[in-house]
Amino acid sequence: MDIFTLFTLAVGLSMDAFAVSICKGLAIHKVTWKKAAIVGAWFGGFQALMPAIGYTLGIQFREKIVFIDHWIAFILLVLIGVNMIREACGKEAEKTDDSLAFREMFVLAVATSIDALAVGVTFAFLSVHILSAVAFIGVVTFCFSMAGVKIGNVFGTKYKAKAELAGGVILVFLGIKILLEHLGIL
Repeated sequence: MDIFTLFTLAVGLSMDAFAVSICKGLAIHKVTWKKAAIVGAWFGGFQALMPAIGYTLGIQFREKIVFIDHWIAFILLVLIGVNMIREACGKEAEKTDDSLAFREMFVLAVATSIDALAVGVTFAFLSVHILSAVAFIGVVTFCFSMAGVKIGNVFGTKYKAKAELAGGVILVFLGIKILLEHLGIL
C-alpha cells in the first residue's frame, strides 16, 4: 500500500474520532492543550490498536481465502463507508459532556474505532507493513482529534456531519480502488 493510499485511509478512519472530538470541544468550557492531547491520545491510541487486532485476526485465515481477499476488503470498506455516510445524514444529535474520565473516554474510543478493526482485517490480505500503518493511522487520528477539540470549542458542531460524510466517501472510494486494482482495471 503506497503512502498516499495509507494517508487517505487514515484520514477516512479518523473522521469518526474527529466528529466526536468536535462534540467534545463544544462541551469543554476551557480547552487546553492538555485536554486536547488527552482526547487525541485516546482516539489515536485506539485507532492504532484496533487495526493491529484486526490484522492479527485476519492473518489467521488469510491463506484460506486469499483468492477472494480483494472482495472482502472492498465489501468491508464500502460497508463501513456507507454506514458513516448514513450516520452523517442522520438527524441524531450526539450527547457528550466535558468529562475526560476513563470510562467515558474508553467507550468513545472503542465506539469510534470499531471500523478500524475491520480495516485491520483487510490489511491481512493486502501488502501492508502493519507496524508502520497502525502508527501512521494513530498519529493522523491523534492530530485530527486534537484539532477537532479546538474546532468544536470555537465553531460548534457545524462541521461534524461534513467530516463524517467525507470519511465515509473516502472509505467507499478506497474499497473500490482496492477492488479495481486486484481485478487489473487500475
